[in-house]
Amino acid sequence: MDQGKPQKPGSGGVALGMLEGLLGYHLRRAQVAVFQHFTAAMGEADITPGQFGVLSVIAGNAGLSQTRLGNALGIDRSTVVAVIDRLEARGLVTRGPAPNDRRSHALRLSPSGVQLLRRLEDMVQTHERHIGRKLSAEDQQLLIRLLDRVAGAE
Repeated sequence: MDQGKPQKPGSGGVALGMLEGLLGYHLRRAQVAVFQHFTAAMGEADITPGQFGVLSVIAGNAGLSQTRLGNALGIDRSTVVAVIDRLEARGLVTRGPAPNDRRSHALRLSPSGVQLLRRLEDMVQTHERHIGRKLSAEDQQLLIRLLDRVAGAE
């Protein structure tokens, strides 16, 4: 450890070597912090960030197919199926026949799913205020644009 070099907050006084300069390392640390706070903030709702995203997209696109849902969220088919299976088992999502494709399912929120999503939206807004509390509104928008660039969306 270089005694003359200040250590990163949260490093526990351990030199991070090349990790200090790796974008992926910092993205992962931020993701872990955000996911941990999300889990704590959702409490007894027992919902993951991914499940919240799925519920939100289905709510805005009733009748969406699993394939289109996966494409919109950037998740593979097997993950979509597993998430929908869990949400369906909890009575939050329904799969119905797709009107134009018998091989596909049309996804909708159940009445319980709609009710839970309404409750979660307030909780998620509180969570968002917490994770963005050290950033100005402009910094938050800049970070979103930069992350979109990293993800290839811009």
